[in-house]
Amino acid sequence: MIAAAVLDTGAGLAIVDPGPESTLANLLAELKASGRTLSDVRYLLLTHIHLDHAGATGAMVRRHPDLEVYVHQRGAAHLADPSKLLASAERLYGADMRRLWGEVVPVPAANLRPLQGGERLALGQVAVEIAYTPGHALHHVSYLHTPTGTAFVGDTAGIRISGRDYLFPPTPPPDIDLESWRASLDRIAEWRAERLFLTHFGAGATVEPHLAEMRERLVEWSERVRASLSEPGDDASRAAAFVQRVGEEVRRRLSAEEALRFEQGAGLTFCWYGLARYWRKRLPR
Repeated sequence: MIAAAVLDTGAGLAIVDPGPESTLANLLAELKASGRTLSDVRYLLLTHIHLDHAGATGAMVRRHPDLEVYVHQRGAAHLADPSKLLASAERLYGADMRRLWGEVVPVPAANLRPLQGGERLALGQVAVEIAYTPGHALHHVSYLHTPTGTAFVGDTAGIRISGRDYLFPPTPPPDIDLESWRASLDRIAEWRAERLFLTHFGAGATVEPHLAEMRERLVEWSERVRASLSEPGDDASRAAAFVQRVGEEVRRRLSAEEALRFEQGAGLTFCWYGLARYWRKRLPR
């Protein structure tokens, strides 16, 4: 589910979104297969602090105390003290927390490099531009790797099984903000990147068609959820109807096996609740 990007800066490796601690062994094994180890890594570039993207950060710093961790300033404090982050995640995942994400270790403040957006970093011999890209999360940033023109966009540009014909916006609670999200997509477009790299999943997305589809899907899903709020029944039944309808669309576009994987991993019920929370904060009672 997680594509961690490894960049050679000429002065150590940078990893974009290392993933959760539960998959850290896979990441270290892949580094070893390429002739590298964790000691070769100098920088961690986090698009945001959600556990599927950044949960391994503290465990990696514990093993390699010289790591520099770049993260938006709104997320830095929650890496240093993850108690509120964990309490929020536990409301969503309950007893599955440990199985899904593994151990979450605090990151020492000395290792944190808070970002605002708008910076241009010199990491070794490589220049990396930073954009503040909220919408999915208040603390989301994206990175432009200038040597290759690759934009590492976390969850801002959505989720797509590699090369397959279905893109969707991850919209779980609590930070979904559609106006900010649309502005973030515009900000990414202004980079005129050669390609997008999605943490879910991988490189190669063609920029303008992908961003256009993402904008359309955000409107489609958000309007569907808004309409559902006035329908009879409770939230559980509304969310279930949303999941069923999206599942039908996915099965028309993907093979049966891929559709099943999508439905198991997409967290569509959470997506309904995130968009419902957004609309309830804005619509009259």
